[in-house]
Amino acid sequence: MLAVAVLFFLPSMLRSQTTAADSIERLFQDAMAAEDRGELTKAEMLLRGVHEKHPGIFAVDESLGLLYVQQAKFEAALPLLKSGVDEQPNSDAAHANYGAALYQLHRNQEALVEFQAAARLNPKNGSTQESLGRLLMEEHHPIEAAEAFSAASKALPEKTDLVHDRALALIQAGRASQAVAELNVLPGSEQSAVAQSLIGDAEEKLGSYQRAAEHYARAVELEPSEPNVWELGLEFLRHWTFEPAIKEFEAGTAKFPDSTRMKLGLGSAYFGGSQYAKSIPVFADLLISDPNSALYAELLGMACTAVSEGSRSRCSELVQYAEAHPRNAKTSTYAASMLLAGVADDEHNRKASKLLASALAVDPRSAEAHYQMGLLKQNEGDWPGSVSSLEKAIALKPDLATAHYRLALAYWRSGRKEEGQAQMELQKKYSRQQKADLDHRLKEITTFIVDVRNQ
Repeated sequence: MLAVAVLFFLPSMLRSQTTAADSIERLFQDAMAAEDRGELTKAEMLLRGVHEKHPGIFAVDESLGLLYVQQAKFEAALPLLKSGVDEQPNSDAAHANYGAALYQLHRNQEALVEFQAAARLNPKNGSTQESLGRLLMEEHHPIEAAEAFSAASKALPEKTDLVHDRALALIQAGRASQAVAELNVLPGSEQSAVAQSLIGDAEEKLGSYQRAAEHYARAVELEPSEPNVWELGLEFLRHWTFEPAIKEFEAGTAKFPDSTRMKLGLGSAYFGGSQYAKSIPVFADLLISDPNSALYAELLGMACTAVSEGSRSRCSELVQYAEAHPRNAKTSTYAASMLLAGVADDEHNRKASKLLASALAVDPRSAEAHYQMGLLKQNEGDWPGSVSSLEKAIALKPDLATAHYRLALAYWRSGRKEEGQAQMELQKKYSRQQKADLDHRLKEITTFIVDVRNQ
């Protein structure tokens, strides 16, 4: 979001201020001349001297406040600009200047009041309306922002980006069809990547996914920038059309190798297209780039537990993360699951046991962690000991088909044949759950990626 613009008084407006003493007028004029020459320190000294001796002069307070704004001394500027508003409450520029300083100090609600006051006093000031619109967007008032951008556009017809800003506000306000209509009649919209991308956003909101993809593709054709390539790839990913998504994100990562979200998109497209082995190095590299990222660790965990043993060469990063972050129960469980699915040996079992103990300490209601603990005990030959873990897993997640299967084996080995047969029947009943679980993981990944669309 663009910063609210600071609105400066014209020197001629300030110099028209008359004072009782010629000396004050002379000092003020000297300060203005010094500022014009770029001698800001001298200008500040002169204005501050007048202000301290003769407080309450509008031109002096406003000029000194704006001088501080130029120097990014917003705390110092604020009381002076507030005095300007108090001294000239009917000055739209004074309200706008004060609002801009408040905005710079992240006091958005107060800034909004001042910009609204400025717009009421002078509704035809395009710069004020533009700033008001941007602030309203930041404060999540898109309908009011659309109105402000419309007023700004009428005052500044040469700024076509204001039409784009209004369209974005309309989309966020749930008026996507109106945004499409206004963008389509905008001269040159067919040749504008920004307009085409916005129409894509609007069509997506309207549920016209194919048209949305066409407009995103047109935006890429007009301007193959990182944001435009990302939006097109995201549109394919959002609707699980993974082959086109892979194509776009592969091209995007090659062209924009420093784009983190492009790599996220590529890994997710690989995962969605069942190319799990290809997704692993992408997620592993992301985790190496940010070793404390729970998001990257969970994505890597999803991928590493979805592939066969031969494709897990980069999954060691998952285990390293889990060991370094024992409070992340989900990642610890993923890492343990990956270890137990590999070659059974004492070292893998030891690491898996420690990881599962950590996971269950943090989240004792994790069905998957209880299931993996039961599997670990069976790997170690403790079939009777696995029963309680598997029973807990099933109590927490009755449709966990693999837990029913493993519990059936444990019952049979304990001579509980009828109970084992019953568990095997339940395993058959819930056997489709494995695919459903994979789809759930895919939905989780897609949600992650959609959430980072603006990074």
